[in-house]
Amino acid sequence: MSASIRKVKTTDLELKDRLVSIQRVTKVTKGGRTFSFSAIVVVGDGNGIVGYGLGKSNEVTSAISKGIEDAKKNLIKVPVLKGTIPHEQIAKYGGAFVFLKPASNGTGVKAGGAMRAVLESVGIKDVLAKSKGSSNPHNLVKATFEALTQLRDAYAVAQQRGIEVNRVFNG
Repeated sequence: MSASIRKVKTTDLELKDRLVSIQRVTKVTKGGRTFSFSAIVVVGDGNGIVGYGLGKSNEVTSAISKGIEDAKKNLIKVPVLKGTIPHEQIAKYGGAFVFLKPASNGTGVKAGGAMRAVLESVGIKDVLAKSKGSSNPHNLVKATFEALTQLRDAYAVAQQRGIEVNRVFNG
């Protein structure tokens, strides 16, 4: 059931970044406490291309910039049909379960924090989403990406089956 991941090149893309989560990590040593930061960032062009990345540093700004650079290396192409997704999809990563369902025009993005950042960065305008299990933003972002990579539009299904597009709908 593994779907092929459609990698995208970063040339000629207008990517916007969104900070999903930032966490302060404390390391206690003999000399005292050392603080560092980890940031998970989502980048997307709002037109079906999205990526996520994790950045770690001793400063917040450099952790975010490292996360952006990492996200630009992990871009994928997602099928978006009329502002929504082509079909329902369930995915799991770690303890996080996500459920995505297409919605009619004007519904908006009905999703929680980490999922909302990913779906809005992709350019999806109308979707119903539910997360179950873990609310850890790292696992939620990865589970949402797993669901998005498994999405297929009618053209991809027709190409995989070796038939015309109108036969996908008519049987």
